[in-house]
Amino acid sequence: MAHIVIIEDEPDLAMGLRDNLEFEHHKVSHAATGMEGLELLRDEPADLVLLDIMLPDIDGFEVCRRLRAAGCASPIIILSARGQEIDKVRGLELGADDYVTKPFSLKELLARITAALRRVSRASTAATVTTFKIGDRTVDLSRQKVIAGSEEITLGYYESEILRLLHTHLNEAVARGELLERIWGIGMSSADRTVDNHIVSLRRKIEPNPRKPRYLLTAHAVGYKLVT
Repeated sequence: MAHIVIIEDEPDLAMGLRDNLEFEHHKVSHAATGMEGLELLRDEPADLVLLDIMLPDIDGFEVCRRLRAAGCASPIIILSARGQEIDKVRGLELGADDYVTKPFSLKELLARITAALRRVSRASTAATVTTFKIGDRTVDLSRQKVIAGSEEITLGYYESEILRLLHTHLNEAVARGELLERIWGIGMSSADRTVDNHIVSLRRKIEPNPRKPRYLLTAHAVGYKLVT
């Protein structure tokens, strides 16, 4: 059983999510505003956060930023009616692990939640610590950070897993479909933009010039590769 916090101001949606998650034997807490959610998570940490963007006080992007700045490492899945790529990338840049556009399939959301919780559980028992260099930046996957001089940049869980997988195939192209299958593992189409949105966010965190990437490259008609 996991503790899941829902930060959502639509009461019907929040109630529906709560009912379904409790049916799956999770403990669920709900906050209707961003500040209420931050206070709730300060007093009672969660195993996973479902976060709406359009909240009545501070928006979900700011909530995500504050949670990561405070050291919250729990998976954050953004739920939003704003489906533009720029919004998805912004959420990922701020440390969200996933971004689901409303209206969404409940079955898919539950699968993403289960996958995120399972991977966090596996990561918590892993004995190895993976640290490597990309240019002049250090990637610390155990802390989900990119260190650039005195600056520490937060990686989302899926961003960390993309880098982990690409680093194990250094200088080799990894197909988009393989990334989806091995990291998300929920049978999404290879045409899904999930991987591409995470790549855009990652480039802004590890590349000197994200518009002209030197290390995280596109392998046209295949996928992506990490080069030294």
